[in-house]
Amino acid sequence: MVERIRVRFEGDGAGTGGLAWGQQQVWQAMIELGSSMAMGGVVPVQDGRTAGDFAEELRFFMSRYGAMRSLLRFGPGGPADVTLEVFGTGEATLEVHDAAPAEDPAAVAAALLAEWRARLFDYANEWPIRMAVVRAAGAVTHVVVLVCHLATDGAGLATMIRELGERDPATGQPARPYSAMQPLDLVATQASRAAQRQSDNALRYWEGHLRTVPTRRFTSHGERPGPRFRRVVWQSRALHLAADRLAAALGTDPGAVLLAAYAVAFGRVTGSHPFVTQVIVGNRFRSGLADLVSPLAQNGLVVIDVAGATPAEAVERARQASMSASKYAYYAPGPRAELIERVSRERGEPVALGVLWNDRRGNVPRSAASDEHPEESRVIDEQALPFFNEELMLNVDDVPDTVQITTEIDTWSLPIEGLHALLKEMETFTVEAASQPVS
Repeated sequence: MVERIRVRFEGDGAGTGGLAWGQQQVWQAMIELGSSMAMGGVVPVQDGRTAGDFAEELRFFMSRYGAMRSLLRFGPGGPADVTLEVFGTGEATLEVHDAAPAEDPAAVAAALLAEWRARLFDYANEWPIRMAVVRAAGAVTHVVVLVCHLATDGAGLATMIRELGERDPATGQPARPYSAMQPLDLVATQASRAAQRQSDNALRYWEGHLRTVPTRRFTSHGERPGPRFRRVVWQSRALHLAADRLAAALGTDPGAVLLAAYAVAFGRVTGSHPFVTQVIVGNRFRSGLADLVSPLAQNGLVVIDVAGATPAEAVERARQASMSASKYAYYAPGPRAELIERVSRERGEPVALGVLWNDRRGNVPRSAASDEHPEESRVIDEQALPFFNEELMLNVDDVPDTVQITTEIDTWSLPIEGLHALLKEMETFTVEAASQPVS
């Protein structure tokens, strides 16, 4: 049995406009993948909150964040011809699912989440947030939330959750007035002269590398046995501990160590130099963007020559390249796509940019304890994918006390054995570097 609670909302920032730069990048990926790239999950409820309480939480999200009350409007030019409409008032729905006496409410919640993930959002008619509660014997046991990636990214979702928890417990009112930009404010800001200068500078940086790097990342490409597209989840506590030790010795961040390890391992496995990868840059370090609820991440371009470099040199080059990539990862996506196409045409073949790196970890403290005998690295999951729109992508997951890397791969570019070798080489490079004196 499913009950639906109507939730009225009212908020600022209504109007119609284009998509912001981060939204344009996400929307293009959603089109290519045929996916809403939704974020969310199931959370157990043990504090006695009722369906009415969760209806108020949904009202808070809808009223405070214009991204949650936005819909796409499609023009005659197909999926790429879209605008965004943000509503000032409207009605959302909280679903209430009652588990039968013989049902496990956790299983009911998990099944609902799976059904939601499998179903695309209706971008023109459905709010980009789905929310439901599951009850057993009249008591709420779980809340299920799923948010379309076009509305926000992981950092924006974290802002929503944080500000929800900061509300006045008696009145439910926000701890402070909303001060971040709404989606259409961001679009207007990105149309300013200052933002256009930033975009132009970024494209000059990209063009400089696009004209000089090798056009291909892999020496061979062709059909291989087994599923073409795969996802591999791999863990290494040894890599985690060694990266922390090496970072501390060099006075840098473990992220730079892991990026250097990726560059070195890629060169060892493929023989390709310099290392060229797109990195996902959150862009929230920029003025006024920290708490904005909208997808802000864009691709940066990292180029690192680690051939013959010492470990310390490789890490420093990775650090500098990462900083440059972040500086120039804020741009209008359309002109960047045109630039890549133009340079590829002038060079006589496409400049391949299908190798990616995404460090999704937060600012976690380094491990306090040493581990003389860390467990061996291991693959914890490997499965076929229906499709993957790049060649290789390594995502460093936000998992404590280990390095967990979720990899998506096109095995026609790099065989699955090559991927396993690459991950092991990342560990080998870092462990060996951390065990030697830093020169």
